[in-house]
Amino acid sequence: MLKHIVMWKLKDHAEGADRAANAIEMKRRLDECATIVPGILKFEVTLAQPGLEATYDVVLYSEFQDKAALDAYAQHPTHQALVPFIGAIREGRQCMDYIV
Repeated sequence: MLKHIVMWKLKDHAEGADRAANAIEMKRRLDECATIVPGILKFEVTLAQPGLEATYDVVLYSEFQDKAALDAYAQHPTHQALVPFIGAIREGRQCMDYIV
């Protein structure tokens, strides 16, 4: 199994919206990817929550059957359609993949 964790810090304003609105829209779009390819075992998108420590705005925690499933997800048209939007609204990104 391969775990894929990504964290994004968003710009204060981008694409005509503020950080909070863009975070909600980003989560909505990412949630649509939860079942786009076989081999996705877990797919959880979370936004920073008031009152809890967070240095990033959006987190994706996902588990894939193997690297081939992660690669299929990354190349899927639904995921690829997100890339320009996320690129336009993000200030920073951190990612870690690891096999367990």
